Amino acid sequence: MTARAQIGVTGLAVMGRNLARNFARHGYTVAVHNRSFGRTQSLIADHGDDGDFVPSESMADFVASLARPRKIVIMVKAGAATDAVIAELVPLLEEGDIVIDAGNAHFPDTRRREAELRAHGLHFVGTGVSGGEEGALNGPSIMPGGSVESYEWLGPIFEDISAKVDGVPCCTHVGADGAGHFVKMVHNGIEYADMQLIAEAYDLLKQGLGASAAEIGEIFAQWNTGDLESFLIEITAEVLAHTDPETGAAFVDVVLDRAEQKGTGRWTVQNALDLGVPITGIAEATFARALSGSVPQREAAVGTLVADASSWDVTDRDAFIEDVRLALYASKVVAYSQGFDQIAAASAEFGWDIDRGAMARIWRGGCIIRARFLNRITEAYERTPNLPLLLADEYFTAAVGNGVGAWRRIVSQAALNGVPTPAFSSSLAYYDGVRAERLPANLIQAQRDFFGAHTYQRTDRAGVFHTEWTTDRSQTQES
Repeated sequence: MTARAQIGVTGLAVMGRNLARNFARHGYTVAVHNRSFGRTQSLIADHGDDGDFVPSESMADFVASLARPRKIVIMVKAGAATDAVIAELVPLLEEGDIVIDAGNAHFPDTRRREAELRAHGLHFVGTGVSGGEEGALNGPSIMPGGSVESYEWLGPIFEDISAKVDGVPCCTHVGADGAGHFVKMVHNGIEYADMQLIAEAYDLLKQGLGASAAEIGEIFAQWNTGDLESFLIEITAEVLAHTDPETGAAFVDVVLDRAEQKGTGRWTVQNALDLGVPITGIAEATFARALSGSVPQREAAVGTLVADASSWDVTDRDAFIEDVRLALYASKVVAYSQGFDQIAAASAEFGWDIDRGAMARIWRGGCIIRARFLNRITEAYERTPNLPLLLADEYFTAAVGNGVGAWRRIVSQAALNGVPTPAFSSSLAYYDGVRAERLPANLIQAQRDFFGAHTYQRTDRAGVFHTEWTTDRSQTQES
């Protein structure tokens, strides 16, 4: 077989199929392979006119069809399936070849695989791809990790097929080994928070105004013309406007209230705990999904647990809507701020040197969390590359500060009326915590010293101290 394909894709389910078509549409000769050859044949039969495809039935023929250095995109289920494909590929490859995992792999797996393939003289590039099946076909946001050398080969191709905003590709080299998959994981964590916040805003409008789904959809459509403009707000308006064809009821009202998850939100929270980074909005959004699926607990609680709640009494409809909008915007900024804090902490921990402004820039198009205010985040990191807190940037300080009163009104009204707003509430608590001059952690540290001799520091002089709590309560300075 003639080695003429410029890039290959193995794993032709929806995402792999669309990514292969995207490469072909941009003029690349694409080698395609799937474990079941029928799926490969289907791609050629249905979309062969998208460009130049080189189909192969065997992995050996697939590899042989690729020009060197071979660039192979793996699009299979994360975990054991990815390891199985890598194990089949490695004996067929030669030094300098590049293996790209574009699935939702857990970044520690990517770090392990990168080290293993590097020992064979191969490049392994864990690559985050966001935008779903539509993005894969028409231009996703692409987050490649791996070596700088591998990006010299892949960068022009990936930037070519990625989404573009103002002519700028939504793709950049993120950092070494697992950096690309890490950033994609945090992207998904922010997505969890964003979706939960939108759902809470919907519930507040429904409960507070007694508004129909269609009416709330109109509110979201209006919000999408302002600073909340984003892909998720846009699709929310469309979902709320949709009518169920079977019952004629609002579609959202016939959907069971149990949100599922594939694990990236959970990974984000677990990693934040390891790094010691508070991502309260993302965590509460992840737990909210878990709560929605806690069927025995919810069944035991409904009609049993006492509410002792007030009844909504919204006297000014427009003012209430504006309060919800401002609270939503402020809470969204907190979620992004926390996510970028997590990226900074991991970058320092693993030596990735991630440019947070570049991450905001490549998330402006193609990806699920694309939003107008990502331009503002990019600008914030351009002003101050080592910005310690996104909320402390002059733009966001003013923008969020403008809505703090509304935010407090919404959270307090929700609590008084028994409406759960875990993401709104935790985001406000984080905001108040991070801006506080003094936190009650002093008491916690004193307790820790009392029961475990964990020591403490003082406000009036340097050093580490311990109090002899069980004897004369004298204070000693630790060496």
